[in-house]
Amino acid sequence: MEIETIGVIGASRLGCEIAYAAAKSGYRTVLEDVSLHRLEDGTSWIRETLDKGVGNGSVTQNQRAAVLEKLVTARSVEEVCRLADLLITAASEELETQLELFTLFDKFAKPGAILASGAEEVSIGDLAAMTMSAENCVGLRFAPPVAAAGRLEIVQGPETSKATIQHCMAFGRRLGKEAVVLDESIGSKAEAKARVSR
Repeated sequence: MEIETIGVIGASRLGCEIAYAAAKSGYRTVLEDVSLHRLEDGTSWIRETLDKGVGNGSVTQNQRAAVLEKLVTARSVEEVCRLADLLITAASEELETQLELFTLFDKFAKPGAILASGAEEVSIGDLAAMTMSAENCVGLRFAPPVAAAGRLEIVQGPETSKATIQHCMAFGRRLGKEAVVLDESIGSKAEAKARVSR
């Protein structure tokens, strides 16, 4: 399945930066938060960032319009799941929250959708165990600032498929990132050797 729509769960600064980078790279992007206030603040930040880009010449008016056209918001995880080919959590780093989100992903996500966690300290294997599609589960860890060229760590769990990794690498390249794949040993954080995609 080709990735055409990105779903970002949580309008934290990380979530907003991911949504901005994805929309700027041409993906249809859905940003969600249970808090209307955070969602409004997040979209305001994206608009302000675009306006600053126009002001300093790094973003054209056409690019600004294109980003805003690609970006939509949602008020429920279920709504995002119905639309997204790649779901990325950017909500709380707490394990309980991440497990709850992956349970919802498993229930409502489109068949074949990639289920990704942006959390730094959560085991992908543990999250994948909450689903019936462990092969589609992966970690995506962005080096800030997300919209700038930099590193994207793709953390594969014990059952993450090669196809999932390849799709995430393509996503990273489209964002202008250096994609680094990390193997997560069972029951531990991502500690194994990295191989850099070129």
